[in-house]
Amino acid sequence: MNVRPVDPRSHAASEFHFSEQPQLSEELRMLREQVRRFVEKEVVPHGEQWERDGKIPREIYRRMGALGFLGMRHAAEYGGTDMGPLASMVWAEELGRSTFGGFTSSVLVHTDMSAVHITLRGTPEQKQKYLPAIIRGETICSIAVTEPDAGSDVAGLKTRARRDGDSWVINGSKMFITNAVYGDILIVAARTDPAAKGSRGISLFIVERTTPGISVTKLDKHGWLCSDTAEIAFQDVRIPAANLLGEENRGFYGIMETFENERICIGGICAGESAKAIELTTNYVKNRQAFGGPLWNQQAVRLKLASLATKAAAARALAYHAAELVEAGIPCPREVSMVKALSPEVLHEVVHGCLQLHGGTGFMRGTPIERMVRDSRVLTIGGGATEVMLEEVAKRM
Repeated sequence: MNVRPVDPRSHAASEFHFSEQPQLSEELRMLREQVRRFVEKEVVPHGEQWERDGKIPREIYRRMGALGFLGMRHAAEYGGTDMGPLASMVWAEELGRSTFGGFTSSVLVHTDMSAVHITLRGTPEQKQKYLPAIIRGETICSIAVTEPDAGSDVAGLKTRARRDGDSWVINGSKMFITNAVYGDILIVAARTDPAAKGSRGISLFIVERTTPGISVTKLDKHGWLCSDTAEIAFQDVRIPAANLLGEENRGFYGIMETFENERICIGGICAGESAKAIELTTNYVKNRQAFGGPLWNQQAVRLKLASLATKAAAARALAYHAAELVEAGIPCPREVSMVKALSPEVLHEVVHGCLQLHGGTGFMRGTPIERMVRDSRVLTIGGGATEVMLEEVAKRM
């Protein structure tokens, strides 16, 4: 029998999807289909070029804005659709299926990890000034919390902001900040009460990236090549007092609130990437000829993929469960921490197992599975390291 091999660079052939979640409304099911079509048409054909360029065209944000994708977590009066965590989960899952982790991370930082701070705790004036352009994709947003000596330990941040008349003056540095090079707005966490210990005395600010005193250094990363990640230095950066975001000295609690949504989104990313990796690999082994027939004929290969799919489905179910709890207003820091602890670790196992089944082909640059292995590595680190998340779970046992 003459079997045509599947190109490992292709997204074609039969698709693999997990069963739809029964709690999703018709609106959310339609959202999934819209995002899936957009990803296949507007992202997948261009992602390789974006990887080579090291950036994502601003036009793609404007296209997403025109389709309503960037306003899902914002109020209708500013151009949004006022949806909840389940929408973010669907959104993140479908972006994850693109196989371009840099694109996925940059967009989700904009929609679900930074701009939401303005919606949740901004003044009416701040919302009117910034949100419409953010929702249209004309202004790109970033979150600047992590520092060289304060990653998962947010309470240890050292960047300072002092009040000076009608201004705040910021000094310090931030590290590993996505959208810092080509973005427009930074949501910056800084210590405003030097005498306060730990999580106390931290505030949030809206800072325009072109403000004098800000310098940005782009970083060279292992993965996420099309996302712009940078170190930021603040030297006597003066911003209006009106740019304080939320209550002074209460910023830590705002960060923790938004982390909840961020970790759900990471669960969505992992679910989407896992499904796509299993799809690509299943198609590959069903067509790859070895030992007298397709690799799929080897029981060890079939069972390996079945095992990976089972683990990925379990992690996905936990993520949707946590999203549903948050949407219902039920406090669930334990479940959200479980999602962040489990989902990236499962994704690691999935993509590494899938690369193994691709053989030498999976080790070649330009194949989705090779890129996914590189891109997945950071997900056990960013948004709270696995070990820190497990400690959060243990505190609540």
